[in-house]
Amino acid sequence: MAAGLFRAEMSMLSSTLARTYSIPFRKTLISFDSRIAMQRNSLPRTRHSRVASLSSSSPSHSRNFPVPGIEDVFVGYLFGRKKATEVAHVVWEQVIQKGDMVIDATCGNGNDTLAMLKMVTDDSDYFGGCVYAMDVQKESIESTSSLLYQTLGSKEKERVKLFNMCHSKMEEIVPENSSVRMVAFNLGYLPGGNKSIITVSNTTVLALRAAERILMPGGLISLVVYIGHPGGREELEVVEAFGSSLPVSDWVCCKLQMLNRPLAPILVFMFKREK
Repeated sequence: MAAGLFRAEMSMLSSTLARTYSIPFRKTLISFDSRIAMQRNSLPRTRHSRVASLSSSSPSHSRNFPVPGIEDVFVGYLFGRKKATEVAHVVWEQVIQKGDMVIDATCGNGNDTLAMLKMVTDDSDYFGGCVYAMDVQKESIESTSSLLYQTLGSKEKERVKLFNMCHSKMEEIVPENSSVRMVAFNLGYLPGGNKSIITVSNTTVLALRAAERILMPGGLISLVVYIGHPGGREELEVVEAFGSSLPVSDWVCCKLQMLNRPLAPILVFMFKREK
């Protein structure tokens, strides 16, 4: 049952993205839908075989999936073996290109910043990608800076710009007429930090509006919304209202949420359609 639901959901997602993104990606997703249809007709109709087909250790299952890595993460998340941030990262990888400009609007301890940098750059100097990372807490900027110092070489560090400021002011740090591929948020409090210092609804909605203005067609607004603290659910409602208000002609918005884990983080993705 779970396998069937997962295949149906992924088929719907792939159809939506195929209408949104570039021709090569459309062809990949269309071939994915075709394989789903073929597998649906050819698989024995027994519970055992369908559950077995979900195993991440099955080589044939991995080979048949169009985007390497995305299968294991989504299925792992479906069965509680993967984190929301891991799902976010694998979605980013399908959107971000080498040389892109991206924004980590709540850099926290720097893990997302580092992941983004690896997606926009490579070992050569050919690609000029960069990450603008910001956080209202000085502690977060220092933590991110420390992680980057320990992990990156001098040339890679030059591709990251850190700003100790509110995410609602992101337009102030982006060069004029720049094309931003992605803006990512982790909403809540700094992991391991002061839990009384949190992102709040009034500045988050301002940040979302700013992200909407600077995002390029084919770009993504990504949010992991933590709701297990006071004010978390109210902030989620603001995010949902913002996403619901975006015109369907220009945006594809979706939410992933665990039904029986009321405090689990919630994933929200807002894709800006290519013209």
